[in-house]
Amino acid sequence: MPETDAAPGTGHPPGPREAPADLTPGAGDGAALTPLQLMRRLASGPRGLAENEADARLARDGENTVPAWRTPSWPRRFLRSLRDPFTAVLLCLGLVSAAVASWGTACVITVLVVVSCVLRSAGEAHAGRAMAALREMVATTAAVQRRPDGDAPPRVREIPVEELVVGDVVRLGPGDLVPADLRLLRANGLTVHQASLTGESAPVAKHAVDDPPDGGDADPPHLCFQGSSVATGSGTGLVVATGAATRFATAYRALGRRRAETAFDRSVHGIAWTLIRFMLLTPPLVLMANAAVRGRGLETLPFAVAVAVGLTPEMLPVVVTATLARGAATLARTGGVIVKRLPALHDLGAMQVLCLDKTGTLTQDRPLVERSVDARGRSDPGVLRWAAVGSFWTLELAELPAPDTLDEAVLAAADEAGADPLAYDGVAALPFDPVHRLAAAVVRRPGALGTHTLVVKGAAEDVLARCARARGTGGDGAGTELDDAERARLLAQVARETDEGLRLLAVAVADRPARTGAYREADLRGLTLLGFVALRDALAPSAADALGVLARRGIRVKILTGDHPGTAARACRDLGLDPGEVLTAGALAELDGPELAAAVDGATVVARCTPADKARIVAALREAGQVTGFLGDGVNDVPALHAADVGITPRGAVTVAREGADVVLAEKDLTAIGRAVAAGRYSSGSLAAYLRITLSSNLGNVLAMLGAGLLLSFLPMLPAQVLVQNLCFDAAQLAFALDRPGDGVLRGPAALRPRAFLRFITVFGLINAAADLATFAALAVALHTSGARGEEVFHAAWFTENLFTQALVMLLLRAGHLTVRGRPGPVPCAAAGLAVIGLLLPLSPLGPPLSLAAPPPLYYALLAAVLALYGTALAAARRRYLPGTR
Repeated sequence: MPETDAAPGTGHPPGPREAPADLTPGAGDGAALTPLQLMRRLASGPRGLAENEADARLARDGENTVPAWRTPSWPRRFLRSLRDPFTAVLLCLGLVSAAVASWGTACVITVLVVVSCVLRSAGEAHAGRAMAALREMVATTAAVQRRPDGDAPPRVREIPVEELVVGDVVRLGPGDLVPADLRLLRANGLTVHQASLTGESAPVAKHAVDDPPDGGDADPPHLCFQGSSVATGSGTGLVVATGAATRFATAYRALGRRRAETAFDRSVHGIAWTLIRFMLLTPPLVLMANAAVRGRGLETLPFAVAVAVGLTPEMLPVVVTATLARGAATLARTGGVIVKRLPALHDLGAMQVLCLDKTGTLTQDRPLVERSVDARGRSDPGVLRWAAVGSFWTLELAELPAPDTLDEAVLAAADEAGADPLAYDGVAALPFDPVHRLAAAVVRRPGALGTHTLVVKGAAEDVLARCARARGTGGDGAGTELDDAERARLLAQVARETDEGLRLLAVAVADRPARTGAYREADLRGLTLLGFVALRDALAPSAADALGVLARRGIRVKILTGDHPGTAARACRDLGLDPGEVLTAGALAELDGPELAAAVDGATVVARCTPADKARIVAALREAGQVTGFLGDGVNDVPALHAADVGITPRGAVTVAREGADVVLAEKDLTAIGRAVAAGRYSSGSLAAYLRITLSSNLGNVLAMLGAGLLLSFLPMLPAQVLVQNLCFDAAQLAFALDRPGDGVLRGPAALRPRAFLRFITVFGLINAAADLATFAALAVALHTSGARGEEVFHAAWFTENLFTQALVMLLLRAGHLTVRGRPGPVPCAAAGLAVIGLLLPLSPLGPPLSLAAPPPLYYALLAAVLALYGTALAAARRRYLPGTR
């Protein structure tokens, strides 16, 4: 779930907030109504609302804001932390301990649970404070047309977007943010950026429609949605939805759904249930064995509970939380990466597949000119020169100049080539028309008195439809007539270039007698095609290196994009990433579940993806067992962010995407993901080392206790001694929260897999149990030789051996160096301290109160031999089960 919880609203009843169902974008027939029908339904008109009516609607419906977000309180965070499976296991053991009057064990468990929950709550609170600083408003003010009273003429004024109501008439201009969901009444060359909603990187044309079709278009051209921004042109729109009823706010409501289990949840639950089965089985076995062999009754129940506690990694919640919190704090401090949900750091380390969009990640949000060619496909710099003339004077003579990325790319390339658009005199301009997909400039060439030259550039298909002839190389000559065969050849050439990932601008000219009257769209006929300017997406500077890093770390990248398949494939090839067979979302529409995951698993690019397609693909990969991450920054990415094991978004993403993500990057840069993955793998490596060591050691001790309980006429260790031993071992294990594993953990995903852990702890637990039994034999020899007797000597000898073997396990089964910058690391220091306690505690004044007596000197010599053999066996098994560790 996201870090923050959705508040129910902004203080008003939820009922009136919702717009009528038929006005919800994409639903019902609201988009299919004529403007007059829609204005009648909303009790509005082309002159806008009266001020008193607008005030009444604002009081009734509430402010135009997305659903508020509140930070969970400390008590709520604390209680949420108790849902951790290991914490729940410890609480159950604490209750059992209290039931059998083992108050020491119950108190220690309670303290551990409280410390774990406090650490986790503190880490998430820190991430919450960092996120609060990133929240931004969608827009600030809007130009609204309202009447002071019912009969007065309308006036246009700026008001805060919070005060917009359904029925308002809003005016839009270049650079404006769309403040609510609007139905266009008028539009002049209007295009909008709506990548945050649909993922389309190019501006989308919008225009008014008097009689819209009754269809199911999810993005009607006569609707503009909150969260988009005006790229070019102007327009007037009628507000049809505000606040929680907008498409933008719908994404917030989606975050309220319960999130599916992530990789961390699956790993922890699997390991927890394995331990629970062991713990549920251990006490009955101890009781039955002692009753059958030794005739003991319920007096062994405290010992049985102590054995179960000994199997439990009591410090696991503390170590997990402390390790993840330390890694998250380091990332925030050094890498500018905010980890909102601490377990997401483990999921980053375990990530196997990273799904992302192309635009803004692999490529920049701007194109570059690749080449300019004539109609025969031969290089021709003159085509670029004429394209630059058209771009320059279209911008200079436009009423509201708004250069788009294509104009900027053409002008930049022409400047590098030495072309000078100022060599021509501008006369008039026809700005880009999103319906006809072209723009035109009228210029006067040097020495061409009495003649105006029309320079037209735009979409290849639309410009070709207005051309009567095509000019040859060099831009000279009358050219050849365009017949049907030649048009078909040119369109096929355009299709081939498009399939190769290039975007083509057709450039055409026509000479006309000079005139003083205005030029119109009807004048753009009988043109002469000069050729094409081919553009490609500019690659992100760090993308190629970042992809190499991800590949070396075993992460497969999947490009889920709404772009043309050829455009996405070309970007991959330019970055050194083999696109393989490029799939389209349409081809995968009939697949689901394992079939969909298998199809996507063999591909690198899936093009023409809608937001629903992205979420469906991510969910299928997760369900197939792949730990999946998703990088996105728009409202359209929220479903996929929510479906992934770990949702990643840049700081500049829309608010709803940041709220729904688990990890927030300082920049939309794959290198930041590489750093975050490294931090996750280091943290997961520390957790894996802790689990391997504590579970194998605990299992070995439990097996030895069960065997000793059957062989001896007395309890092999008293409950208090078990508790003290566990406390010593647990305190030493806190060093894993400060440890840094070796760089070997970076080679591949670091998932905590229950089956692998079960195999590992079984093998090493048996080795540990064999060492304990060898210790019993050594102790028997030492006692027989020295003539010493007594339970206290046995307890002390086994107590010492247990702490020594656990210290040896900590040294030999961790991954990484024993020293850090020339000094001993935290784990070796903790292991040394554990060995010292094991050696000195039975000999100290604390020994007698714990019923411990000093073993004979011969025992220590025999113990050294046992530990040497134990270390040799551990090293041999480590080479088999932990290759590459040091």
